[in-house]
Amino acid sequence: MLRSGDVVLRPIRTSDGDDWRRSRQRNAAWLVPWDATPPPGSAPRPTSFRALARRLRRQARAGTTYPFVIEVDGRFAGQVTVNNIVRGSAQFASVGYWIDKDFAGRGVMPRAAALVVDHCFQVAGLHRIEVCIRPENTNSLRVVEKLGLHEVGYAPRFLHIDGEWRDHRIYAITKEEVPQGLLRRLEQARVEEG
Repeated sequence: MLRSGDVVLRPIRTSDGDDWRRSRQRNAAWLVPWDATPPPGSAPRPTSFRALARRLRRQARAGTTYPFVIEVDGRFAGQVTVNNIVRGSAQFASVGYWIDKDFAGRGVMPRAAALVVDHCFQVAGLHRIEVCIRPENTNSLRVVEKLGLHEVGYAPRFLHIDGEWRDHRIYAITKEEVPQGLLRRLEQARVEEG
């Protein structure tokens, strides 16, 4: 369990299904432009939350994915997932996230992402984390801006999202950039902004 004030991250559970479904349904229009979709001819997504949670937990046991639920004051608020974990000489992963609109704009997602990055660097032994964002996703771009991640590239037609192959801006951070942790840097920046 990872914590920063009222924000808690914990592993996803099958018992999160009702909260997850309600949040996704209530926020469908807000999330659809940013949600990955299976391209034509590929394996379909799991059809139930239970199947999704089982798949994510299986991938977590294999060490390729770390799926976290975000809670704020004990309420389900979204999800952060560390994906595509590569070991060996790379020690690299990608982070993706979504938040219930009721919690947006309150600094929850930057804290959640910082907690996950710190976990990846300090506990999981990773060296580099990437976040890939559609250029039109101003909310997500604001998250990486608050975290101080640097843009390292642009990937045309990078992910299949909302029925099409979409371009993405690529942001990254390495362990050396945040020796005291990303959450600490985020909190210091907030104090300096005053």
